[in-house]
Amino acid sequence: MAWIYLLFAGLFEVGWAIGLKYTQGFTRLIPTLLTVGSMVVSLGLLGLALKTLPLGTAYALWTGIGTIGTATLGIILFGEPATVLRLACIGLIVAGIVGLKLVS
Repeated sequence: MAWIYLLFAGLFEVGWAIGLKYTQGFTRLIPTLLTVGSMVVSLGLLGLALKTLPLGTAYALWTGIGTIGTATLGIILFGEPATVLRLACIGLIVAGIVGLKLVS
């Protein structure tokens, strides 16, 4: 169950990271409330996962999921560059997450 908590914690991290862009410096109420809500849920789920998972592994996976999701949505939603080198680096993060999961 801890791995499921961690997966959703990472997805909510993506939600709040992307949400920050839509808050326009916390000047828009609804995006700000949704972003703060995503932050609370993300950290809460991470805390639940940390009850049984090793801290280093859980934190690395949480931030990795957030990084991959945020970079991918940045490309899709905001037209950020999708260069070969950038995509290769995202692939390395994926490989690191898979590796950490396999050795945990």
